[in-house]
Amino acid sequence: MKKILLVFTLFVSFSNLAQDCNDLFISEYVEGWSNNKALEIYNPTSTAIDLSDYMIIRYSNGSTSASSGNAVQLTGTISAFGVHVGVLEKLDPNGTGQEAPIWDSLQVKADAFYCPEYNTSNAWYFNGNDALVLAKGSVNDLANSQLIDVFGKIGEDPGVAWTTDFPYTGAGIEVTKDHSMIRKSTIQQGETNPVISFFDPLLEYDTIPAVVVRLDENGDTLFSTNGNPLLDGNWSSLGSHDCECNPAGIDEVSKQFEIYPNPSNGIINLLNIGEIAAIEIRNALGKKIYSKSNTQNSKTIYLDESKGIYFIRLTAKNGSLSIRKIIVR
Repeated sequence: MKKILLVFTLFVSFSNLAQDCNDLFISEYVEGWSNNKALEIYNPTSTAIDLSDYMIIRYSNGSTSASSGNAVQLTGTISAFGVHVGVLEKLDPNGTGQEAPIWDSLQVKADAFYCPEYNTSNAWYFNGNDALVLAKGSVNDLANSQLIDVFGKIGEDPGVAWTTDFPYTGAGIEVTKDHSMIRKSTIQQGETNPVISFFDPLLEYDTIPAVVVRLDENGDTLFSTNGNPLLDGNWSSLGSHDCECNPAGIDEVSKQFEIYPNPSNGIINLLNIGEIAAIEIRNALGKKIYSKSNTQNSKTIYLDESKGIYFIRLTAKNGSLSIRKIIVR
């Protein structure tokens, strides 16, 4: 107990140091079927950051303590206003059960793979009821690490997953299992209070199903030879993050175009899109609802769709891709 209290005391002592756009935070959480687990870390600053100073710690099933076996040091560098996508390292195409491979569509999103052996580190084997911590420090000295961000609530076991009801009672819709959680663009820093009274998963995150039924171009379900629906990963949003910390945008092309109003009533205006070659819109289930090549500098799109979250993918003539979230109310 003494060690647990020490860790919490140190984390709380750092909580007042957090500043907007000053340090890394979790920008997307993916808890998909089987071993499809991923975390996207965002750098909201104007300088590159060395990830070797940071780690992910897993607090499993309501645990209030963690050891080095629950943590893993991150690797690589995040460029200014860039992201790092970490994926569970299960790559054997012949793996079954707990060794089932990550789907190809998620593998290609990875900047790094983590935790190939559960008994060495289980940080990336999270389920929908595990709290995750992004911390600065060493896995060999957790007690002196600095809390940077928390996903979930340390010390609370919500059962299968946290839901849309809060404070958590077990009712509502499960959103941290078989879902992707995308940090809202208005969030500019991590959650640095490890003893929050409750975790409201929709306060700072938007949620979409992590796995969806595969559809053909007409929107009809595709089936395998044994009659089961084919499944696709719904993680096209991984690899970039929109954040108010970066008003300049993702690249030079994305600096130019405008999307308004957002939220909208289903009518979306695109301006300054002369350098955009193709426009595609998908709903939260991954279904393509709009796709056009572009030869104009402005365009108005009428979405005859229900209220919800949609993703617009703009492919520039130079090949760069920008993904923006739009909301229809």
